[in-house]
Amino acid sequence: MNSVPAQPATGQSVDSKARSAARLGAVQALYQMDVASTPLDDAIDEFTQHRLGQQVEDQEIVEADKAHFDDIVRGVVREQRELDVQVNGALAKGWSLGRLDATLRAILRSGTYELRRCKDVPVKVVINEYVDVAHAFFEGDEPGVVNAVLDRLGREIRGGAGADHDTAGQG
Repeated sequence: MNSVPAQPATGQSVDSKARSAARLGAVQALYQMDVASTPLDDAIDEFTQHRLGQQVEDQEIVEADKAHFDDIVRGVVREQRELDVQVNGALAKGWSLGRLDATLRAILRSGTYELRRCKDVPVKVVINEYVDVAHAFFEGDEPGVVNAVLDRLGREIRGGAGADHDTAGQG
């Protein structure tokens, strides 16, 4: 089943900060669904009503692009089997998605989904955004793993030279 990802209306600009917040929220929601077995609609409702763009510890969080958040979360769940096959194929020999931390799985699935379905977002932007998300959660090698896997998948899915390809567009 194919779905058309949420894209801004013609002439409407993309708020890159709102999309970045949507990506971070999507990874968090997917993580929650994975480790706590939270149902899809419950996770989406919780994040859109109580977490995205809310104030946390006296710091206001950037308002997220809720349509992009919804698209990523629902798209990853809908296409998870196919995404997992692609990610497993891009991991280093001897590694599998099941062997990775739940947060890293959510990051790689989300990034792969965007590479597949969000053609308005350049490969380089997808990679950089999810490397930044990885840095928010990890201090070790994980951001490098995200970079390598999404770069490989960017070339496979969209053709060209990975992060150097497809530089037009917005994030």
